[in-house]
Amino acid sequence: MGKARKPEKTSKEWIDQFKGKRICVVGDIIADVYIFGKPYRLSREAPVVVVKHEEERIYPGSAGNTINNLLALGARVFPVGFIGSDHTGERLIDYFSQFTTLDPGGFIRHDGETVTKTRILAGDTHTSKQQVIRIDKDSNRPVSKGERAILMDKLNGLVPRMDAFIVSDYGHGTIDQTVIRLMGEIAKKTIVVGDSRYNLKSFKGFTLITPNESEAYTLCSLGEEKDIDMVGRKIMGLMDVTALLVTRGNRGMSLFLKSGEIYHIPISGSDDVTDVTGAGDTVCATVTLALASGADFYTASQIANNAAGIVVMKRGTATVTIDELKKVCE
Repeated sequence: MGKARKPEKTSKEWIDQFKGKRICVVGDIIADVYIFGKPYRLSREAPVVVVKHEEERIYPGSAGNTINNLLALGARVFPVGFIGSDHTGERLIDYFSQFTTLDPGGFIRHDGETVTKTRILAGDTHTSKQQVIRIDKDSNRPVSKGERAILMDKLNGLVPRMDAFIVSDYGHGTIDQTVIRLMGEIAKKTIVVGDSRYNLKSFKGFTLITPNESEAYTLCSLGEEKDIDMVGRKIMGLMDVTALLVTRGNRGMSLFLKSGEIYHIPISGSDDVTDVTGAGDTVCATVTLALASGADFYTASQIANNAAGIVVMKRGTATVTIDELKKVCE
């Protein structure tokens, strides 16, 4: 078991280094759509409540949420991914256009629909609205050879200029073996952090991978009755990564290093969580920025843990700012 060591800088000092770091995010950029309404009567058509539409908001989701978190923390962000040419895609582009620290050159528009997750939230005027249902829409559109070639050209063009790369794979087709092989080569010289919902086993040789606890157990094919230390050691043996950071909900995080050290980091803040939507993206963005700023894995994980503690107290797909993060860091 590793012992916490006195870092060369405080967390606040490392956070001060975030601004201007150049981070490339390659992955599945989707739209998180939130529809808010007020329940006001029972339907005559079925035994369901009728919700009167009040407001609709759209936020970047999945890799888009990772991008959004990096922007909120002061990074210069270079996204590479596909966005549909539909109205939802236009709204995503409009959203990102407000940020002068984002380079839009890596957004590749295709002729299909943008992947969306639509959440309907209902509640009275003076109460917190609760999610009633989520409706997912996947374009199910394969990436063409031409589009793949464009994506790889954009990635290769960014390699010499980046402080770090994030691979954000939600299974919608952006990340394939060609991207993964390139990232494995880049990881020999530059920080590469991988986050994948279904294909983490392919991310061998990356600097750091950040599965949640369920994904970690699946990755190493162990039952959830097994100790997390056993799980982490097995993954480190399988994956040839420099570090593994497992997010564990209200049990905090567990960090495993190639040197054999293990650190269990308690949850930051209250365990009375409001909404975990997108918290993994916040962790991925924050730990990458901290590593790109020069922090060691333990300190970077502590900072990311604090960021997660803030974002889970917010509703919906949320971000954390530098000022918020510095307030909770020692």
